[in-house]
Amino acid sequence: MAMFYTFIFAKITSMTDKTSIVLENIYNRKSVRDYTGEPVTKACLLALLKAGMAAPSARNRQPLAFVAVTERQILDAMSEGLPFTKMLLKAGAAIIVCGDSTVDLQQGATDLWYQDAAAATENILLAVESMKLGAVWSALYPYPERENHVRKLIKLPPSVSPFSIIPIGHPSGIDLPKDKFRADKIHWEAW
Repeated sequence: MAMFYTFIFAKITSMTDKTSIVLENIYNRKSVRDYTGEPVTKACLLALLKAGMAAPSARNRQPLAFVAVTERQILDAMSEGLPFTKMLLKAGAAIIVCGDSTVDLQQGATDLWYQDAAAATENILLAVESMKLGAVWSALYPYPERENHVRKLIKLPPSVSPFSIIPIGHPSGIDLPKDKFRADKIHWEAW
């Protein structure tokens, strides 16, 4: 891992500082599951929501909606009904990325909101990394029991479907990124 990142960082040092910072942020993104319990400020959450809304959107229809949660009771209650989000118990906040079916996606593109939601989720995770906070992507879709649990707690209307929940907090330790680069997954020009 270290050798790969040394090689990549050596290559990006010849790029602009801005490019170098963006790539370093992407390479350093990691899933953080243990937090201090310290609150996440509204200013940070607004910046994260703006990052989510900056994600690509099919036909620029923007069929997404977001719910930011900071209330301890709601975070704890969400944790109780979601098997892989116990980290919510110490998270300072969570963002739920949702799809809004009232937005007309046109020409049979009704399922494209899932792709938009995935892109928004990743943008939020990258923004979290840049703020030196921690977060993890936890799926709600396509698990009806998870979706329904969250739907009830945050009072979603029937036309809005929860896609992912992102617990966010101040990391309690030092989490390291995983080296996911695999040269054998790359094909040039053809398979």
